[in-house]
Amino acid sequence: MTKEKELNHLAIIMDGNGRWAQKRHLPRVMGHKQGMQNIEKIALAANEMGVKVLTLYAFSTENWGRPTDEVSYLMKLPITFFDKFMPKLMENNVKVNIMGFLNELPDKTLAVTQKAMEDTKNNTGMILNFAFNYGSRREITTAIKKIAKQVKNESITLEDINDKLVNQELLTANLPYPDPDLILRTSGEKRISNFLLWQLAYSELAFTDKYWPDFNEEDLKKVIMDFQGRDRRFGKL
Repeated sequence: MTKEKELNHLAIIMDGNGRWAQKRHLPRVMGHKQGMQNIEKIALAANEMGVKVLTLYAFSTENWGRPTDEVSYLMKLPITFFDKFMPKLMENNVKVNIMGFLNELPDKTLAVTQKAMEDTKNNTGMILNFAFNYGSRREITTAIKKIAKQVKNESITLEDINDKLVNQELLTANLPYPDPDLILRTSGEKRISNFLLWQLAYSELAFTDKYWPDFNEEDLKKVIMDFQGRDRRFGKL
């Protein structure tokens, strides 16, 4: 497989949990519960298929505007997820990373995310990267402020500012492959929703009508095969 065909970093906007539940006359939170359970299946399948980094858009900075009971439920999901699935993640050598504005999370949610990263820090397999309380515009704005401070302190000059420096200040800086090769959105919606706006400059995009809880391993395989059939030129011929 050529370098252009390798799927080193797959990013997924896991959309449609609420609609999946409503279609079944269930509370929206039941869709989130089902979506959480689907993460394990897809993560393990992606690991087996050779994906090096799997980034999942779990909670955006805009999601705080949802009903209080739904937000409260979403904040508890990481606690449930890692309590249940950590043995499988360890067994499969998966390393957990959480990126976002984590200092704004409830104490229990923050503690469990930090513990998951600590417990898996020596694993050498796929990185399961959760974008949690993440928003790309805020990420970029924060990076700009950090760079501006360096200029003000005269630790760098304006001429030092380039793509590499910006990359170093983004929340993906610690990933071996910070830019996703492919971004997938489930549920039929065809928008990016403030997700990895800098990093997706040359990402391939894929969309499926399936709601996230219904997206399965065979669907993932088809998406990856489609990606590998694309001609990625990166602005060249």
